[in-house]
Amino acid sequence: MVGKTTSNKATPASRGGPFGVAAGARGPAAHGTRDQQRLLDVFANAFGTVLASEAFPAVLQDIKQALFRRDFAAAFAAESCLEAYAARWSPTRALCYARVLHDVGDHVQQMLGCEGHAKQGDLQRGSTDEPPRGSNVFNVVSIGGCAAEHVAFASYVHDTSSRGALTLLDAAPWSHVTSRLHNALTSAPPLSKYASAAAMASNQPLLLDAQLPTTFCQSDVLSLTQERLTELVGADPLLVTLLFTLNELYSDGGLGKTTAFLRSLGGAVASQSLLLVVDSPGSYSEAAVGKDKKRYPMQWLLDHTLLSAEARDYWWEKLESHDSVWFRIPEALSYPIQLENMRYQMHLYRIHKP
Repeated sequence: MVGKTTSNKATPASRGGPFGVAAGARGPAAHGTRDQQRLLDVFANAFGTVLASEAFPAVLQDIKQALFRRDFAAAFAAESCLEAYAARWSPTRALCYARVLHDVGDHVQQMLGCEGHAKQGDLQRGSTDEPPRGSNVFNVVSIGGCAAEHVAFASYVHDTSSRGALTLLDAAPWSHVTSRLHNALTSAPPLSKYASAAAMASNQPLLLDAQLPTTFCQSDVLSLTQERLTELVGADPLLVTLLFTLNELYSDGGLGKTTAFLRSLGGAVASQSLLLVVDSPGSYSEAAVGKDKKRYPMQWLLDHTLLSAEARDYWWEKLESHDSVWFRIPEALSYPIQLENMRYQMHLYRIHKP
């Protein structure tokens, strides 16, 4: 099972502002604070009752204790735990992932082809049915993905006025959380009864209903057959993500199974597909290998698997790599509870096939 641990050497941001603002040192952002605030509002609207519950602090403590024991079944089996996790830890990661997607956007556009992006007006006039995969639809399969990935990809699709198709795959039962977020993303945010006519007229959902059809698959990725993996990724170039997931696979699934999965993934995806890996930096992402439990950095293991000269019918190109990057919450943002800054490493690869 992929565990969504909360440890990424986060530092707390200070409080302030109207709703118990989570604030931190200013830093670069994927887009403006207005856009970032809208993403936080999606979480606040989707999980308002969760955040306001008197049981919320106790549920969070139970999750922390279960994750410390690496008891992922206890941490993520109950719907209440999943909702609490999404409300507490996913907002910061969603903002961080949105920035990462913005930063690698040129590579995504190159994969898709710039001429294929639909305009928002065209989407509004189009069918509400699920858009077809392929032909400039931004297809994404997020391994270990849940709430943060869902909102981050929604942000990217909105910002680029494009259409996407998102598959979230995790061993925990996130389908209910996915549904709540989809409703929040495709519904106009609630307004005060004193809102002006202009505010009411301009109040629109982040996404149209068919702009990012999202499928949740509950499965252990290390147990997938080659046929099932090929079915999941489809025949067109796509983005595959492992966001705070790969180190968990190495640690809990083992080196052999994780290496086999990465090689199977290479055989399954279409040429020009992208693989995005984000995880904790430095010694927080190491895996023990062999009888002597010698520890290797996750990045080294990943590069060794993807970039080795072993002869096969595909090869990976490393496009970007950053060992340690801070994401800091802008001071102007507000959320019902305190959030934290976070640090991460990021690696982006493109696959080539004859």
